[in-house]
Amino acid sequence: MSRKFLENESPGWVADGLISEAQQQQLLARYPPEAQALGLLPLLGSVLVGLSALSVVAANWQALPAALRLALLLGSLLGSYGAGAYFLRRGNADLGHGLMGLGLIVFGASIILVSQLYQLVGYDVSGLLAWVVAGTALSYVYGSRLLVLLTVLIGATVQTYCVEVLGSFSYATAGLVAVGLGYYWWRRPAVVSSSVLAIGLLWQAGLLVIVLHAKITWFFVPAMAIYAAGDWQASRPGARALQAPPLVAAYLFMFGLATFGETDTYANVLRPPLLPYLGALGTVFALSVAGKRVRGRMNTLLDWLLLLPGFYLPGGLPLAVATLVVLYAHAGSVLARAHRNQDSDQLTLGAVLFVVATAVAYFKLTWAFLDKSLFFLLGGVLLLSLSWYLRRRNAQALAATPPPAESAAAKDTSEPTRNS
Repeated sequence: MSRKFLENESPGWVADGLISEAQQQQLLARYPPEAQALGLLPLLGSVLVGLSALSVVAANWQALPAALRLALLLGSLLGSYGAGAYFLRRGNADLGHGLMGLGLIVFGASIILVSQLYQLVGYDVSGLLAWVVAGTALSYVYGSRLLVLLTVLIGATVQTYCVEVLGSFSYATAGLVAVGLGYYWWRRPAVVSSSVLAIGLLWQAGLLVIVLHAKITWFFVPAMAIYAAGDWQASRPGARALQAPPLVAAYLFMFGLATFGETDTYANVLRPPLLPYLGALGTVFALSVAGKRVRGRMNTLLDWLLLLPGFYLPGGLPLAVATLVVLYAHAGSVLARAHRNQDSDQLTLGAVLFVVATAVAYFKLTWAFLDKSLFFLLGGVLLLSLSWYLRRRNAQALAATPPPAESAAAKDTSEPTRNS
């Protein structure tokens, strides 16, 4: 929670009777405006000092004796970890976790520099794999979002190196990121960590598809497995944060298919064998449905509309119509769910998706037989009208929802009547 969020929202909480003015002041006092700056200044200062020392050493690295190079690497590593532990004990979590992250980066650099120093030629990823192990272990020990972010980035870097340089996929690296950090996410489903982990896993899945030379639509089997894992998570915010990146990827794919799927030229890269693909995707779908049923989230089942395999249809008009129907159905499902839950953010998202689907339909179906000036004029009027209508519906839905204080007052007044 940030100071700015409290300053914007707490007056409304007081007006609704959720908290008193004294409690509002206590909350604001808990998050002083200068706290964030004071936490960042030492971190930025230490980074600048470290970069200064690093530039001096890098400029004279080749001229230094081997023993001195090892001593510098070891001293930097121990110094970073030691200083991080010291500041964590003093209660300065921001600076402590920053120094721990610096130590993790120095550890990876040391692996690379030592191998160069002693001319160690590696044809596998075992050395860099230790870097991922260290990051995963530090994430568990200190519970830091920064360390989780660094570990995900390290895992993506190591995997990219394996694919681009070694021409192979490191299943051990992918397993450490998926299982090691996946269990961390399961126990601590913070929103930022969930999104970062999902993006990192999607990167790993994309590299696997590249290495296997598979149809690119196989990417959505592991991607939706990530989505299904979110269905089993008890924390709703953490679950949605994990599910957002796979849904964005699926939506962009469907949008691209609606926009560019003109001919059958895409068949060679999009159409895997039908039965194996549908079997794998159906298995993930069953896991997702089971999780939604257990957690009471069946109202999100229509997210799977984006995974309908329309790319098996012939190109041209059939594919365009099918994908547009899917885009409209998905936008409608988001709007319907938002109206039921009175969620203003989801209402806005649903409105944007509906306008995007309309724009795609208009461009795809009218470009060929309308004059260009008339085409743009009608399209602009249509989109402005849709935007006005959806905003009006959004405002009406929110205005129809009684404030929490009024709902509580109505409940309190009806109770004595029922008792009498």
